[in-house]
Amino acid sequence: MTVKILQFGTTGQLGVELLRQAPGHDVAITALGRAEADLADPAAAAAQVVARRPGLVVIAAAHTAVDLAESERDLAFTINAESPAAIAAAAAKVGAAVINVSTDYVFDGAGGAPYPEDAATNPLGVYGASKLAGEKAVAAANPRSLSIRTSWVVSPHGRNFVRTMLRVAAAGNPLKVVDDQSGRPTSAADLAGFILAIAPRLAAAPEGDRRFGIVHFANAGEVTWRGFAQAIFAEALGDQAPDVAATTTAEYVTPAKRPLRATMDLGRLERDFGVKPRDWREALKDIVAELKA
Repeated sequence: MTVKILQFGTTGQLGVELLRQAPGHDVAITALGRAEADLADPAAAAAQVVARRPGLVVIAAAHTAVDLAESERDLAFTINAESPAAIAAAAAKVGAAVINVSTDYVFDGAGGAPYPEDAATNPLGVYGASKLAGEKAVAAANPRSLSIRTSWVVSPHGRNFVRTMLRVAAAGNPLKVVDDQSGRPTSAADLAGFILAIAPRLAAAPEGDRRFGIVHFANAGEVTWRGFAQAIFAEALGDQAPDVAATTTAEYVTPAKRPLRATMDLGRLERDFGVKPRDWREALKDIVAELKA
């Protein structure tokens, strides 16, 4: 049976990949951009759910500007917490399940070991705090919901670290990248594939199904931002790869404080969903190959 999905977000990396891969899955997606459903207006977003009566809602839109969120606290919380809560409540009314996309920034990165889903949260900035509030609000509004925490999302399109590094290298400017923050890169294509694969099961799952709640999704392996930049250049530029100097978080001052190691444990992903993600280096090869095509 084809699952009717109502997707919030059309131009972000995940939104693009969901729409691109949908024809290969038993789903029918109606995707709403900001013009149809601005998450700055929770009531209007919720009204779209009631009007369209999907079987599953995917919230792929968010306020993701980490530094800007520090000066736009109210807007960040409206988009990342209030609207998801309203959407989830509306979904519960029409019998729809919800997938909400969250972030590793709910953690402070001081734990030392990869964080499981039930680890204590302690966001360091507004972005992480607003996304954590969204997780809690969605769960409270709709017990048939899943928040997927992800990290370092990259793809051949949109604004992301891979495209930024290649653009900076092409300009010929000296490169200095933070080398004391580490985490797991995530291919937007892999995340979209996971969501589309589980969509039929989630849409049909009853309240109390073990797959609802929170799950971590990222590619396997861990790297620092500098190490990631070096891998990008090695894959894309080979012998022409530029040197990448190291800097520290303390030296690279930004409005928002970043976690040093918010690496997420991926054990539940395999236990409850049967998914063992591929290494981030393999995903990077696909991204670079598409950018070169």
